[in-house]
Amino acid sequence: MIDRIRTLLAQNPMIPIDFSALSDNASLYDAGLTSFASVQMMLAIEEEFDIEFPEEKLTRRTFSSIANIAAAVSELTAESV
Repeated sequence: MIDRIRTLLAQNPMIPIDFSALSDNASLYDAGLTSFASVQMMLAIEEEFDIEFPEEKLTRRTFSSIANIAAAVSELTAESV
């Protein structure tokens, strides 16, 4: 799942981060993620995994690292099964 998320994010030109150079737990915000880019990232993830982030998941913490994103996606895809 982490590789799939990393690849998806790397393909998005609105997110100017070298995802290959970041560890799974590295802060995406420290790497340059902006509020606008985080929304773009959320939309791409929702489309890719056919999920919708509920309001309680729409936090800076959810999108602060690839590991946190993967945990949220895992939780949401498990719930939709």
